[in-house]
Amino acid sequence: MQEQSIKAILVLEDGRVFEGISFGAVGEAFGEIVFNTSMSGYQEILTDPSYAGQIVTMTYPLIGNYGVNEEDVESRRTWAEGFVVRESSRIVSNFRSTMSLDDYLKANNIVGIEHIDTRALVRHIRDKGAMRAGISSVDSNAESLLKKVLEQPEMQDRELASSVTVEEAYAFEQTAADPKYHVVAFDFGVKTNSLREFAKFGCRVTVVPSSTTAAEVLALEPDGIFLSNGPGDPASMKETIAEIRQLAVSGKPIFGICLGHQLLGEAFGGKTYKLKFGHRGGNQPIKDLTTGKIEIASHNHGFAVEAESLPDEIEITHVNLNDNTVAGLRHRKLPIFSVQYHPESAPGPHDSEYLFERFIELMKN
Repeated sequence: MQEQSIKAILVLEDGRVFEGISFGAVGEAFGEIVFNTSMSGYQEILTDPSYAGQIVTMTYPLIGNYGVNEEDVESRRTWAEGFVVRESSRIVSNFRSTMSLDDYLKANNIVGIEHIDTRALVRHIRDKGAMRAGISSVDSNAESLLKKVLEQPEMQDRELASSVTVEEAYAFEQTAADPKYHVVAFDFGVKTNSLREFAKFGCRVTVVPSSTTAAEVLALEPDGIFLSNGPGDPASMKETIAEIRQLAVSGKPIFGICLGHQLLGEAFGGKTYKLKFGHRGGNQPIKDLTTGKIEIASHNHGFAVEAESLPDEIEITHVNLNDNTVAGLRHRKLPIFSVQYHPESAPGPHDSEYLFERFIELMKN
C-alpha cells in the first residue's frame, strides 16, 4: 500500500458498494463494469479500444508485476474508463519496463481502485450481469456517486466505434518487404497486432475510418477486407451494416473478428443480443465444428450473434464451449468468414493464428 493512501469507493448501479484504495489517477470514472480473466496483458487490455466505455476488473489478484513498456500498446492511446484490481504491484521486475502500472495510469488519467475483494465483485457481476458503475477517489459519499452512475448511458444501443476510430485513412507502416496482397482494414477499434499479423503474412494494409463507404473501400482496389474488433452495440450501427452488405456482394474476401463478426451477422439478416456478463480473457475454449479441433482463444466481447436468427446461407463454424454461443460463421457461397474472438493474440494464446492464413488463402484463390 502506498504512503498517504487515498480512500476510494466503487459503486454499482444496483447499489452495491466496495471500499478500497485509490491508485492511478485521482478522480472519478464511469462506465459498464466488466471482468477479464487474463493473468497478464494488462497494458494491451488498457489500450484495447474495445474497452471504451467500460471499467475493467482483473480477476488475477496481483497486477503490475512486470510494469509497462512502449512496445506492448495495442492502439494510439488508452481506452478503458477505469481499472479495478485486488492489488497493484509497486515492485516492477522486467528488463523491458519503462514505468510502473500506477505511473502509467496516472500519466493516462485512468482512475483505479485496489484492495477490494475482486472475487466478490466478479461473483456479483456473474450473478447480476454487467452494469453501470463508478469509481471515485474524490467523492466518498456512496449515495452521491450512485446518483451519478445512474445518469450514465447503458451499453445496450450505444454506438462507440465512431468515438475510437481514426479520422483519416492511413497505410500501416509495418509491411512485408514484397507485399503480395492489399488488405483494407476497417477501424472499428482495431488492435495493432491484427495489423502486424497481416504484415507478417505478406500484406500491405490500409486502415480506414469506421464511416468509410463500400464504394470508397472498393476504389482502393483491395484483395481482401478486414472488419475489426471494437466497442459498443453492433445493432446501433445501421449505416455501417448497410455498407458491409454492399461489400459482401462484391465478391471480395471478407474476414471479421468480434464486432466485425457481429456486424456481418447483422448484415446477413441475423440478430445480435447482449450477453449477461460477456467473455473477456485469454482462456476461452472454442470448438471448430469444421475440424472438430479445440482451441483456447482470447476474448473481449459483450454481445453475440443469435444462432436461430441466421439464414440458411450462413454456416456456424465455431462455438464457445462454455455457453455454446456462436463463435464463428462463414458464408456457404461467398468468400466471407468471421470469428467472435481475437486471433491476433495480444494478449492471449496463439492457437487461432491459422485464421489469418485462411484469409490469405481466400485472397490467393
